[in-house]
Order: sequence, then C-alpha cells, then structure tokens
Amino acid sequence: MRGPRTTVERLDQPSAYFVNRNKRRRFDGKDQRDADDDVNMQPDQPEDDPLKDATTLYVGNLSFYTTEEQVYELFSKCGEIKRLVMGLDRIKKTPCGFCFVEYYTYQDALDCMKYIGGTKLDERIIRTDPDPGFIEGRQYGRGRSGGQVRDEYREDFDEGRGGVGRAVQQQRVRDRERQDNDDDYGRLR
Repeated sequence: MRGPRTTVERLDQPSAYFVNRNKRRRFDGKDQRDADDDVNMQPDQPEDDPLKDATTLYVGNLSFYTTEEQVYELFSKCGEIKRLVMGLDRIKKTPCGFCFVEYYTYQDALDCMKYIGGTKLDERIIRTDPDPGFIEGRQYGRGRSGGQVRDEYREDFDEGRGGVGRAVQQQRVRDRERQDNDDDYGRLR
C-alpha cells in the first residue's frame, strides 16, 4: 500500500533542462538495436541523484535589464551567496534573461526556491530550478542568434526581453523587403 498522496510538488525536482540533457546522454552511442533491447533489460542500479545536495540554482525569466546587483540583493535574503553568474548573449555579451546562483548550503538553496521562486523581479515572475552545478560555458545562450532558444521564436511583444523573438523579427524584415520588391516590380510594368 502506498503512503498518502501529496498535492504539493517537490521543490527540489530536476529542471526540464536537466531531464532532457540526461535523456540525450543515455541514448548517445547506442544504435536502434540497443534501444529496442532496452525494453527487455533489467533496470540497472539506481542512478545517483546529482540534485540531492545541489547548492546551485538556475534562475530564469529575468528581464534583459536586470542587473547582477539586483539579483544579488534579492537572493542574498535566503542565505549567503557563494557565486552569481549572469547568463550572457553568446555574441553580444549582454545579459539574456537567466543566471546561476550558488549558495554555500543545500538548505539555503531550498529556502530560496521556496520563498523567492515565483516572485517578481523587475516586473517579471522569475522561476528557480535546482541545478547540478555551474560549468564554464553554460553562462552563454544556446540560441542561433546568441541568446536563449525560447527568445528566438517568441511571437508576443515582451519589452523586458527585447521585443518580439529574433527569428520572428528577421522573418518580418524579409517579408517587408519582399513586399517592397513586389511593389517596385509592379511600378516598373
């Protein structure tokens, strides 16, 4: 018999980024036959949970205009901060809406998720997720244009994150140029 069912999700559950990264790693190097055999295999020993004692938090949905000082001031209310790394656009080296906050203790990180996750900073609701630890190179956006992937295809206007998505902006520019060329062609006939 199972214990009582809880209606509250765990605060220290893995982030979507971490789960997807591990899915890719598990199937790297396997061919299709190996993947088919996995169905019949006995489960291996349980994997060690790298988030069990995670002291680093991924902080998302920040405004592009939020400063390191603002983040430090807010997050230091939950405990002493060991390190703060702002996420940067890979090309422009400007903030692109996320950061990593590392605490000295696991409990401080949990308190931060509990009390600060879901609150507003610069008129934006921020999200916090546990992170297995900052590795050099993760401070840069992974999008094609240097920023975050989610900002590439955003269709709504968001002033705090640079307007509409970059891919959408580029498509609109191409459509306008095409329209202008069609208009010029019509005048020449």
